[in-house]
Amino acid sequence: MSTRTLVHLLRHGEVHNPDGILYGRLPGFHLSERGRAQAETVAKSLVDNDVVAVVASPLQRAQETATPIAAAHGVDIVTEDRLIEADNRFEGTRFGVGDGALRRPANWPLMRDPFTPSWGEPYLRIAHRMLAAAHRARELAAGHEAVCVSHQLPIWTLRRYLLGQRLWHDPRRRQCALASLTTLEFTDQELTGLRYREPAGAGDPTVTGA
Repeated sequence: MSTRTLVHLLRHGEVHNPDGILYGRLPGFHLSERGRAQAETVAKSLVDNDVVAVVASPLQRAQETATPIAAAHGVDIVTEDRLIEADNRFEGTRFGVGDGALRRPANWPLMRDPFTPSWGEPYLRIAHRMLAAAHRARELAAGHEAVCVSHQLPIWTLRRYLLGQRLWHDPRRRQCALASLTTLEFTDQELTGLRYREPAGAGDPTVTGA
């Protein structure tokens, strides 16, 4: 008899970032008031689901997003390093032309190859680690449901990888809003479905925080 397992990839809620920097893996970036409300809304939307495992990136914003979901289902948060944000050499800066990092000629060589990309962690490496994390969650929740709290670029990269699409893309076209759910359906170990929804409503179009 086959086993059906759902793995929900949840992008964290809105982050308190008054300076508008690319915070990446920097510590200390927590959810804003709106972000906490988004996390609570997602938790309520999943309250009747058969969630038996909650797994999260080690970053504070992901842990805070996972907290109300874990509490609602009476489970502990499992920290999974492979769900972390993508490494990015523009981390800690304002990204853009104007007063951003791109106005400095010293940073221009980082943009030489958008297909890998040259400014950070390779897309293929992101896809592989995210897939491994998703399968770990599948194993933890076999026959039930797991929630994995991660970040926009890693979730979007895994989705494109699973659908056989090229991994380089236009960041403005990512379908991965704040507090959105990208759900993977597995039958045994095989991916048999993928769907997307936004239980906290339409997301912020900004992609720099991720």
